[in-house]
Amino acid sequence: MSKTALITGITGQDGSYLAELLLSKGYTVHGLIRRASTFNTHRIDHLYRDPHDPDSKLFLHYGDLSDGARLVTLLAEIHPQEVYHLAAQSHVRVSFDEPEHTGDVTGIGTTRLLEAIRMIGLDCRFYQASTSEMFGATPPPQREDTPFYPRSPYGAAKLYSYWMVRNYREGYGMFATNGILFNHESPRRGETFVTRKITRAVADIASGRADHVFLGNLDAVRDWGYAPEYVEGMWRMLQADEPDDFVLATGHAYTVRDFVEAAFGHAGLDWEKHVRFDDRYLRPTEVDALIGDASKARNVLGWEPRVLTPELARIMVDADIERVRAPEAARLA
Repeated sequence: MSKTALITGITGQDGSYLAELLLSKGYTVHGLIRRASTFNTHRIDHLYRDPHDPDSKLFLHYGDLSDGARLVTLLAEIHPQEVYHLAAQSHVRVSFDEPEHTGDVTGIGTTRLLEAIRMIGLDCRFYQASTSEMFGATPPPQREDTPFYPRSPYGAAKLYSYWMVRNYREGYGMFATNGILFNHESPRRGETFVTRKITRAVADIASGRADHVFLGNLDAVRDWGYAPEYVEGMWRMLQADEPDDFVLATGHAYTVRDFVEAAFGHAGLDWEKHVRFDDRYLRPTEVDALIGDASKARNVLGWEPRVLTPELARIMVDADIERVRAPEAARLA
Protein backbone atom coordinates (compact mmCIF):
# COMPACT_ATOMS: atom_id res chain seq x y z
CA MET A 1 0.00 0.00 0.00
CA SER A 2 1.20 3.51 -0.78
CA LYS A 3 2.06 5.90 2.02
CA THR A 4 0.15 9.06 2.83
CA ALA A 5 1.98 12.28 3.62
CA LEU A 6 0.90 15.73 4.79
CA ILE A 7 2.99 18.74 3.74
CA THR A 8 2.51 22.10 5.41
CA GLY A 9 3.83 24.87 3.21
CA ILE A 10 3.18 22.81 0.08
CA THR A 11 2.85 25.93 -2.10
CA GLY A 12 6.38 27.10 -1.28
CA GLN A 13 9.62 26.25 -3.02
CA ASP A 14 10.45 23.21 -0.89
CA GLY A 15 6.85 22.06 -0.60
CA SER A 16 6.40 21.93 -4.36
CA TYR A 17 9.61 19.95 -4.95
CA LEU A 18 8.81 17.62 -2.06
CA ALA A 19 5.31 17.00 -3.44
CA GLU A 20 6.84 16.10 -6.80
CA LEU A 21 9.27 13.69 -5.15
CA LEU A 22 6.65 11.96 -3.01
CA LEU A 23 4.18 11.62 -5.88
CA SER A 24 6.94 10.07 -8.00
CA LYS A 25 7.40 7.50 -5.22
CA GLY A 26 3.71 6.60 -5.24
CA TYR A 27 2.63 8.56 -2.15
CA THR A 28 -0.78 10.09 -1.68
CA VAL A 29 0.03 13.69 -0.79
CA HIS A 30 -2.08 16.14 1.19
CA GLY A 31 -1.11 19.78 1.42
CA LEU A 32 -2.07 22.53 3.85
CA ILE A 33 -2.71 25.89 2.19
CA ARG A 34 -3.88 29.24 3.56
CA ARG A 35 -7.08 30.76 2.26
CA ALA A 36 -6.40 33.85 0.15
CA SER A 37 -8.45 35.98 -2.24
CA THR A 38 -5.97 35.23 -5.03
CA PHE A 39 -4.59 31.89 -6.16
CA ASN A 40 -1.17 31.13 -4.68
CA THR A 41 -0.70 27.57 -5.94
CA HIS A 42 1.33 28.29 -9.09
CA ARG A 43 4.29 26.16 -7.96
CA ILE A 44 2.12 23.03 -7.76
CA ASP A 45 -0.46 23.69 -10.49
CA HIS A 46 1.36 21.24 -12.78
CA LEU A 47 0.83 18.49 -10.17
CA TYR A 48 -2.82 19.12 -9.44
CA ARG A 49 -5.64 16.99 -10.84
CA ASP A 50 -9.36 17.22 -10.23
CA PRO A 51 -10.01 15.43 -6.90
CA HIS A 52 -12.93 13.64 -8.59
CA ASP A 53 -10.38 11.89 -10.82
CA PRO A 54 -9.93 8.38 -9.37
CA ASP A 55 -6.21 8.58 -10.15
CA SER A 56 -5.70 11.84 -8.27
CA LYS A 57 -3.10 11.55 -5.50
CA LEU A 58 -2.70 15.20 -4.51
CA PHE A 59 -5.25 16.87 -2.26
CA LEU A 60 -5.22 20.40 -0.85
CA HIS A 61 -6.85 21.54 2.38
CA TYR A 62 -7.40 25.00 3.80
CA GLY A 63 -5.85 25.53 7.20
CA ASP A 64 -3.53 27.73 9.21
CA LEU A 65 -0.83 27.10 11.79
CA SER A 66 -2.55 29.56 14.11
CA ASP A 67 -5.63 27.28 14.28
CA GLY A 68 -4.86 24.29 16.46
CA ALA A 69 -8.38 22.84 16.25
CA ARG A 70 -8.18 22.70 12.47
CA LEU A 71 -4.86 20.86 12.66
CA VAL A 72 -6.39 18.25 14.98
CA THR A 73 -9.38 17.55 12.73
CA LEU A 74 -7.29 17.53 9.56
CA LEU A 75 -4.72 15.08 10.91
CA ALA A 76 -7.49 12.82 12.22
CA GLU A 77 -9.14 12.88 8.79
CA ILE A 78 -6.02 12.31 6.68
CA HIS A 79 -4.16 9.96 9.05
CA PRO A 80 -0.77 10.43 7.37
CA GLN A 81 2.21 8.17 7.96
CA GLU A 82 4.58 11.08 7.35
CA VAL A 83 4.19 14.79 8.20
CA TYR A 84 6.56 17.32 6.65
CA HIS A 85 6.30 20.65 8.44
CA LEU A 86 7.69 23.29 6.06
CA ALA A 87 5.27 26.19 6.59
CA ALA A 88 6.58 29.32 8.31
CA GLN A 89 7.06 33.04 8.04
CA SER A 90 10.46 32.37 6.56
CA HIS A 91 11.84 35.73 5.45
CA VAL A 92 14.62 36.72 7.85
CA ARG A 93 14.54 40.47 7.17
CA VAL A 94 10.72 40.58 7.45
CA SER A 95 10.92 38.81 10.82
CA PHE A 96 12.44 41.97 12.30
CA ASP A 97 9.36 43.90 11.15
CA GLU A 98 6.91 41.20 12.28
CA PRO A 99 8.55 39.52 15.30
CA GLU A 100 5.30 38.62 17.07
CA HIS A 101 3.71 37.11 13.96
CA THR A 102 6.94 35.23 13.20
CA GLY A 103 7.06 33.84 16.73
CA ASP A 104 3.43 32.71 16.57
CA VAL A 105 3.54 31.04 13.16
CA THR A 106 7.15 29.87 12.89
CA GLY A 107 7.53 28.95 16.56
CA ILE A 108 4.23 28.19 18.28
CA GLY A 109 2.76 26.80 15.04
CA THR A 110 5.14 23.85 15.31
CA THR A 111 3.95 23.15 18.85
CA ARG A 112 0.32 23.22 17.71
CA LEU A 113 1.11 20.62 15.07
CA LEU A 114 3.10 18.38 17.41
CA GLU A 115 0.40 18.62 20.07
CA ALA A 116 -2.30 17.78 17.53
CA ILE A 117 -0.38 14.62 16.61
CA ARG A 118 0.00 13.70 20.27
CA MET A 119 -3.63 14.43 21.16
CA ILE A 120 -5.10 12.10 18.55
CA GLY A 121 -2.46 9.42 19.11
CA LEU A 122 -1.32 9.54 15.49
CA ASP A 123 1.51 7.13 14.72
CA CYS A 124 3.50 9.07 12.15
CA ARG A 125 6.98 10.32 11.35
CA PHE A 126 7.45 14.08 11.70
CA TYR A 127 9.90 16.30 9.87
CA GLN A 128 10.64 19.82 11.12
CA ALA A 129 12.20 22.32 8.72
CA SER A 130 14.91 23.77 10.91
CA THR A 131 17.41 26.28 9.54
CA SER A 132 21.05 27.31 9.59
CA GLU A 133 19.84 30.72 10.87
CA MET A 134 19.67 29.08 14.31
CA PHE A 135 23.50 29.13 14.35
CA GLY A 136 23.57 32.85 13.65
CA ALA A 137 26.73 34.35 15.14
CA THR A 138 28.45 31.02 15.90
CA PRO A 139 31.57 30.73 13.69
CA PRO A 140 31.56 28.13 10.90
CA PRO A 141 31.71 25.36 10.05
CA GLN A 142 28.41 24.50 11.74
CA ARG A 143 27.24 20.96 12.40
CA GLU A 144 24.66 19.19 14.56
CA ASP A 145 26.60 19.75 17.82
CA THR A 146 27.51 23.39 17.13
CA PRO A 147 26.08 25.83 19.73
CA PHE A 148 23.15 27.92 18.54
CA TYR A 149 23.20 31.72 18.56
CA PRO A 150 20.26 33.05 16.49
CA ARG A 151 20.46 36.67 15.33
CA SER A 152 16.91 37.29 14.16
CA PRO A 153 13.33 36.73 15.32
CA TYR A 154 13.09 34.10 12.58
CA GLY A 155 16.15 32.23 13.85
CA ALA A 156 14.90 32.43 17.45
CA ALA A 157 11.44 31.12 16.47
CA LYS A 158 13.00 28.25 14.54
CA LEU A 159 15.20 27.43 17.52
CA TYR A 160 12.11 27.21 19.73
CA SER A 161 10.61 24.78 17.22
CA TYR A 162 13.83 22.76 17.16
CA TRP A 163 13.76 22.24 20.91
CA MET A 164 10.05 21.45 20.95
CA VAL A 165 10.66 18.70 18.38
CA ARG A 166 13.38 17.25 20.57
CA ASN A 167 11.13 17.49 23.64
CA TYR A 168 8.29 15.63 21.91
CA ARG A 169 10.75 13.04 20.63
CA GLU A 170 12.31 12.43 24.02
CA GLY A 171 9.18 12.97 26.14
CA TYR A 172 6.57 11.12 24.10
CA GLY A 173 8.66 8.77 21.96
CA MET A 174 7.60 10.43 18.72
CA PHE A 175 9.57 9.85 15.52
CA ALA A 176 10.37 13.56 15.20
CA THR A 177 13.34 14.82 13.23
CA ASN A 178 14.94 18.24 12.72
CA GLY A 179 16.41 18.88 9.31
CA ILE A 180 18.87 21.77 9.77
CA LEU A 181 19.05 22.94 6.20
CA PHE A 182 21.47 25.58 5.01
CA ASN A 183 20.41 27.95 2.24
CA HIS A 184 18.92 26.13 -0.71
CA GLU A 185 17.62 27.85 -3.81
CA SER A 186 16.02 27.21 -7.19
CA PRO A 187 14.02 28.93 -9.93
CA ARG A 188 11.01 28.51 -7.61
CA ARG A 189 12.58 30.57 -4.83
CA GLY A 190 10.42 33.44 -3.61
CA GLU A 191 11.09 36.64 -5.49
CA THR A 192 12.02 38.65 -2.38
CA PHE A 193 14.85 36.30 -1.34
CA VAL A 194 18.25 37.65 -2.34
CA THR A 195 19.31 34.93 -4.80
CA ARG A 196 16.06 35.08 -6.76
CA LYS A 197 16.02 38.87 -6.54
CA ILE A 198 19.44 38.84 -8.19
CA THR A 199 18.58 36.36 -10.96
CA ARG A 200 15.30 38.12 -11.75
CA ALA A 201 17.21 41.40 -12.01
CA VAL A 202 19.75 39.81 -14.35
CA ALA A 203 16.96 38.63 -16.65
CA ASP A 204 15.19 41.99 -16.57
CA ILE A 205 18.41 43.94 -17.21
CA ALA A 206 19.49 41.61 -20.02
CA SER A 207 16.11 42.11 -21.71
CA GLY A 208 16.19 45.88 -21.29
CA ARG A 209 13.32 45.93 -18.82
CA ALA A 210 15.48 47.34 -16.02
CA ASP A 211 18.84 48.95 -15.52
CA HIS A 212 19.81 48.21 -11.91
CA VAL A 213 18.93 46.36 -8.71
CA PHE A 214 19.23 47.45 -5.07
CA LEU A 215 20.91 45.05 -2.63
CA GLY A 216 22.16 45.11 0.95
CA ASN A 217 25.18 43.33 2.47
CA LEU A 218 27.30 41.84 -0.32
CA ASP A 219 29.88 40.44 2.11
CA ALA A 220 27.59 37.95 3.88
CA VAL A 221 28.92 34.41 3.43
CA ARG A 222 26.46 31.60 2.74
CA ASP A 223 26.40 27.93 1.83
CA TRP A 224 23.94 27.71 -1.09
CA GLY A 225 22.63 24.39 -2.42
CA TYR A 226 19.94 23.24 -4.86
CA ALA A 227 16.45 22.82 -3.36
CA PRO A 228 15.41 19.61 -5.22
CA GLU A 229 18.41 17.84 -3.71
CA TYR A 230 17.57 19.08 -0.23
CA VAL A 231 13.97 17.84 -0.25
CA GLU A 232 15.31 14.40 -1.14
CA GLY A 233 17.36 14.69 2.05
CA MET A 234 14.17 15.48 4.00
CA TRP A 235 12.59 12.29 2.72
CA ARG A 236 15.68 10.25 3.60
CA MET A 237 15.50 11.52 7.19
CA LEU A 238 12.03 10.01 7.64
CA GLN A 239 13.14 6.68 6.17
CA ALA A 240 15.93 6.27 8.75
CA ASP A 241 15.73 3.58 11.40
CA GLU A 242 15.76 6.10 14.24
CA PRO A 243 14.73 9.76 14.51
CA ASP A 244 17.64 12.17 14.70
CA ASP A 245 18.72 15.66 13.66
CA PHE A 246 20.72 16.29 10.49
CA VAL A 247 22.51 19.19 8.83
CA LEU A 248 22.15 19.44 5.04
CA ALA A 249 24.72 21.68 3.37
CA THR A 250 27.30 21.74 0.57
CA GLY A 251 30.20 22.79 2.81
CA HIS A 252 31.25 25.45 0.28
CA ALA A 253 31.31 29.16 1.13
CA TYR A 254 30.35 32.01 -1.21
CA THR A 255 29.56 35.65 -0.56
CA VAL A 256 26.51 37.42 -1.91
CA ARG A 257 28.98 39.26 -4.14
CA ASP A 258 30.17 35.89 -5.51
CA PHE A 259 26.58 34.98 -6.37
CA VAL A 260 26.07 38.38 -8.02
CA GLU A 261 29.22 37.96 -10.11
CA ALA A 262 28.25 34.46 -11.21
CA ALA A 263 24.69 35.46 -12.11
CA PHE A 264 25.54 38.65 -14.02
CA GLY A 265 28.57 37.03 -15.65
CA HIS A 266 26.46 34.16 -16.98
CA ALA A 267 24.37 36.72 -18.88
CA GLY A 268 27.43 38.60 -20.11
CA LEU A 269 26.80 41.61 -17.85
CA ASP A 270 29.14 43.66 -15.67
CA TRP A 271 27.47 43.57 -12.28
CA GLU A 272 29.21 46.71 -11.02
CA LYS A 273 27.32 48.77 -13.60
CA HIS A 274 23.93 47.56 -12.35
CA VAL A 275 24.07 46.85 -8.59
CA ARG A 276 23.20 49.63 -6.13
CA PHE A 277 23.47 49.55 -2.33
CA ASP A 278 20.45 50.25 -0.11
CA ASP A 279 20.86 50.09 3.67
CA ARG A 280 17.16 49.29 4.07
CA TYR A 281 18.07 45.71 3.19
CA LEU A 282 20.54 45.40 6.08
CA ARG A 283 19.44 43.47 9.15
CA PRO A 284 19.59 45.06 12.63
CA THR A 285 21.85 42.13 13.58
CA GLU A 286 23.78 40.53 10.74
CA VAL A 287 24.81 36.90 10.32
CA ASP A 288 28.29 36.99 8.84
CA ALA A 289 28.94 33.40 7.78
CA LEU A 290 26.95 30.15 7.56
CA ILE A 291 28.87 27.15 6.22
CA GLY A 292 27.56 23.68 6.99
CA ASP A 293 29.18 20.31 7.63
CA ALA A 294 26.85 17.57 6.35
CA SER A 295 29.16 14.65 7.21
CA LYS A 296 26.51 13.01 9.40
CA ALA A 297 23.87 13.09 6.64
CA ARG A 298 26.43 11.71 4.20
CA ASN A 299 27.41 8.85 6.50
CA VAL A 300 23.97 7.94 7.92
CA LEU A 301 21.58 8.83 5.09
CA GLY A 302 23.83 8.53 2.06
CA TRP A 303 22.89 12.09 1.09
CA GLU A 304 25.33 14.04 -1.07
CA PRO A 305 24.83 17.48 -2.69
CA ARG A 306 25.89 17.81 -6.32
CA VAL A 307 24.95 21.34 -7.44
CA LEU A 308 27.18 24.09 -6.04
CA THR A 309 26.65 27.86 -6.08
CA PRO A 310 28.14 28.75 -9.51
CA GLU A 311 25.99 26.15 -11.28
CA LEU A 312 22.99 27.09 -9.14
CA ALA A 313 23.30 30.72 -10.23
CA ARG A 314 23.38 29.63 -13.88
CA ILE A 315 20.31 27.42 -13.45
CA MET A 316 18.35 30.27 -11.86
CA VAL A 317 19.45 32.90 -14.38
CA ASP A 318 18.53 30.64 -17.32
CA ALA A 319 15.08 30.01 -15.82
CA ASP A 320 14.44 33.73 -15.24
CA ILE A 321 15.63 34.66 -18.74
CA GLU A 322 13.22 32.08 -20.11
CA ARG A 323 10.48 33.55 -17.91
CA VAL A 324 11.04 36.96 -19.46
CA ARG A 325 11.20 35.60 -23.01
CA ALA A 326 8.08 33.41 -22.79
CA PRO A 327 5.49 36.25 -22.65
CA GLU A 328 7.31 38.08 -25.44
CA ALA A 329 7.35 34.96 -27.62
CA ALA A 330 3.63 34.43 -26.96
CA ARG A 331 2.92 38.06 -27.92
CA LEU A 332 4.78 37.75 -31.21
CA ALA A 333 3.29 34.35 -32.12
